[in-house]
Amino acid sequence: MFGKKTDSKPQGRIDSLIGAGTVVEGNIRFSGGLRIDGEVKGSVEAAEGATSSTLVLSEQARVEGSVTVAHLVSNGTVVGPVTVSESLEMQSRARIVGDVDYALIEMHQGAVIEGRLVHRGAKSVELKLAASN
Repeated sequence: MFGKKTDSKPQGRIDSLIGAGTVVEGNIRFSGGLRIDGEVKGSVEAAEGATSSTLVLSEQARVEGSVTVAHLVSNGTVVGPVTVSESLEMQSRARIVGDVDYALIEMHQGAVIEGRLVHRGAKSVELKLAASN
């Protein structure tokens, strides 16, 4: 009601579609919602400042390159690093081969990540041993 409200919810609609059987060679920059049913050989990233951008990968989808978005809902395959500034949902057939930088993650049984998980925005905590006298 008061102050600036930031809408960081996933995009409810799909503005663009890369259909099944389609192969795109090159980088893709989008805003809003993008659904991939085909294959992309290149990076997929949300336009700068697109805080509600959503990428949806279907079972048949394959991305060979980096992915940088606010929200990712995946049931497909990504071969490359993934950076998600808001939320990552990995459904049962999702597979990521590469490091994942995330803020919030939900993994369904059967989802696979072959790489490092790095929590975005986590405060680093320094632990010290208590001195005993």
